[in-house]
Amino acid sequence: MTDSWARARSVLETAGLPPGLLAHVGPLGGGTYNTVEELRLTDGGHYVLKVAPTAPGLSHEIRLLSAEAEFCRGAARAEVPAPRAVALDEQWLLMTVCPGAPWDGCLDPCEQAGLRAELGALMARLHRVAGPGFGYPSGALGPLAADWRTAFTAMFDAVLADARRYGAWLPRPVDEVAAVARGAYDALDEVTVARLVHFDLWPGNILVDRSGGTPRIGGLIDGERMFWGDPLADFVSTALLGDIERDAPFLEGYRGAGGHAVFDGSARPRLALYRAYLYLIMLVETVPRAYGAEHDRWLREAVAPELLAALDGIASADVS
Repeated sequence: MTDSWARARSVLETAGLPPGLLAHVGPLGGGTYNTVEELRLTDGGHYVLKVAPTAPGLSHEIRLLSAEAEFCRGAARAEVPAPRAVALDEQWLLMTVCPGAPWDGCLDPCEQAGLRAELGALMARLHRVAGPGFGYPSGALGPLAADWRTAFTAMFDAVLADARRYGAWLPRPVDEVAAVARGAYDALDEVTVARLVHFDLWPGNILVDRSGGTPRIGGLIDGERMFWGDPLADFVSTALLGDIERDAPFLEGYRGAGGHAVFDGSARPRLALYRAYLYLIMLVETVPRAYGAEHDRWLREAVAPELLAALDGIASADVS
């Protein structure tokens, strides 16, 4: 407790905020990588402090907090509700607080449909934000690339290298996964403009605000895994372990706000590649994070079949 308070006061001072007004420091649940704390000040100031871990992670999990700050800036440009970065250091990020609580199952079908449509519209606005190049803005895998194919193949190769390094269990051998993925890489050449991709918009990272009666999205959070790339990649986590094409309210909101969502031609193999990439991350990260036997069992039962389905989708796609 003492260390957390001392760290919080130091962060506030660095951010130009009065450390003597600190009234509360407490953990925030839901995070699986960084340490996340809530800071409250006596003058009403309310902030979230993220502190980077010291334990090893995956190859792309370097300087993730700088990527989250980049997401915050992009969301502000798009006028999308999200935290605003207050101050950034190599080891921590101080942000504003968004209203609401993580999306849960306590919503009726009408409320769910309304929120899915709102999420689609917000994502379309995010996807209007163009980046300076392709890839992770943290530079974890090298500088931004001039084309999406170069960036994404480096991302995919990195998680496969992590699988080898950690000896992670996969439903197919690493070399087979790599060979299947290469068969669809030509489809990546269709992407010519780097767009802001959150890539982690599962319900736990979507805050729902009920303060006005009708549930609304209060903020899109945990943007630390963002990259500059193909907007189509955002459809994976948004429909985690599901099929975005069956989500009519989301797609209506996305298209209604000007988003382009057509699932034919090169889109299908690209989407299959992005599904494979996310599910690989989920299967590999469990080793350094040591989630435990129950989580590993869930991964084998729920995530591994989705990875296999994505690989089958890649293998059967007509990339030409």
